[in-house]
Amino acid sequence: MKRTPTILAFLAISLLPLMAAWFVSGTLSEQKYRVTDVSDISYVPASFPVGFSLLTHGDHQFVAYYDSAKNMTIASRKLNDKLWNYKVLDSKIGWDSHNYVVMKIDAHGYLHVSGNMHVNPLVYFISTNPLDIQSLTRVGKMIGREEDKVTYPAFMDGPNGEFLFHYRYGSSGNGYEVYNSWDVETQTWTRYMDKPLIDGENQRNAYMQGPMLGPDNLYHMVWVWRDTPDCATNHTLSYARSRDLLHWESIRGEKVDIPITISEKTLYVDETPPGGGLLNPNIRLSFDSSGNVIIGYHKYDKDMFTQLFISRYENGHWTNRQITQWNLKWIFQGGGSIQGKLSIAVPQVLPNGNVSFGYERKDISQGRGQVILDGKTLHPIKEESSMKKFPDIFYSTESNFPEMTVKTSTDLGKSLSNGAIYMLRWETLPSNRDVKPKGELPPPSMLRLYKLNK
Repeated sequence: MKRTPTILAFLAISLLPLMAAWFVSGTLSEQKYRVTDVSDISYVPASFPVGFSLLTHGDHQFVAYYDSAKNMTIASRKLNDKLWNYKVLDSKIGWDSHNYVVMKIDAHGYLHVSGNMHVNPLVYFISTNPLDIQSLTRVGKMIGREEDKVTYPAFMDGPNGEFLFHYRYGSSGNGYEVYNSWDVETQTWTRYMDKPLIDGENQRNAYMQGPMLGPDNLYHMVWVWRDTPDCATNHTLSYARSRDLLHWESIRGEKVDIPITISEKTLYVDETPPGGGLLNPNIRLSFDSSGNVIIGYHKYDKDMFTQLFISRYENGHWTNRQITQWNLKWIFQGGGSIQGKLSIAVPQVLPNGNVSFGYERKDISQGRGQVILDGKTLHPIKEESSMKKFPDIFYSTESNFPEMTVKTSTDLGKSLSNGAIYMLRWETLPSNRDVKPKGELPPPSMLRLYKLNK
């Protein structure tokens, strides 16, 4: 009997790093996709979840993943080729679900790959020939400092086309964000900022979504602070924006110095304290139909039930609205990658200007749904089940092994001109605090690439 699992989508993000959504959600107004092509890539570990990456670049495709022996591996092909080329890299993962893989291609066609780090020394590869995975070579350093405790790597474009790489230096509850810039002509890395972007001052660290470029051509970023490795110590939802990633300000235009620290109260959105139900993977930055920033998240209500909230800056202050009245009792705590009872999607503007805030609850059957909000007031209009935007294969497992879930990864490259999209799909057990699950383990799962058309 098949199960209806959680679908995790790692949107490389800005990763979040995991600047991502954790599951695929559709709205009733969206047209459903259909599968037009499938390609088997490789068997991959099914005993724990970790993020893979897909990058379509021109007529080439690249996939970064861990093979069934847990080796970091890159597969490549030309579009529509049936056969893949493979390159096994000098990096092997353990059981840590934080250790996703990211990649990006620079202006000269060189492939950059990084991953398999959770407070570990930098793991970074670059190809010595354009678009050639066989020439990928491990490089021991970028700058040569603040590279021994790296987590959450992310590649991104800067405001003037810069090729940027950023990561957290330090550990959970004690770290800061570092940005490097790649000079494609000299083939060298330099610091993009002479100071950390956000600094926990040896007492905490920020878990961010973004920076992401908004419709106003500004970079936007949201984060929560965390005081210790215990996820219960997340607190103080915050926001900042920038035109150039170097100079930052509040939603009111008040300038702030970098590194940004917790003392910048002008950046606070919601001052929920530790133990208040904020969770770093579940903060979502978006924009309403007028281009205003909206932030979706969850926290506890006065009775300690987990509720969805949405925030927007209105009349000189952030207005934080509770939009559900659930009886969901999810008191989370501890370190490592936890099994969540709730995943939330990025709020989306519907054709009529209203907003859909999608979610998936694990405490009830048929738990995929959305809250429809009035686009002008953000008051909830109704709560309803979500349409399945993708074919059934993305919502149910092929494996009969207990507790298996479906994982997906969207394309880091641009959408095809005909509206087709590509997605990776594989199956794993859920997170297990980054340690080996007890008992029997499932056999490896097939990592597949799906081409989808409307």
